[in-house]
Amino acid sequence: MRYEIRVEGQMSRTMTQSFPELESCVISGQTLLFGHVTDEAHLYGLLARFQSLGLHVVEMRRLAL
Repeated sequence: MRYEIRVEGQMSRTMTQSFPELESCVISGQTLLFGHVTDEAHLYGLLARFQSLGLHVVEMRRLAL
């Protein structure tokens, strides 16, 4: 499954490196991360990582293949 996750603000390079499995870019003052998520446990792990870094997830959606 491919996911797109929008985070409030512009994440630093160090922060984006905390998510090596995802690509990232900045659009309209938000950081967009996207990539392959293997399963539900991986998804919840990503969300926990965002939370532990104090990042605010604005939107998350599964992309069509």
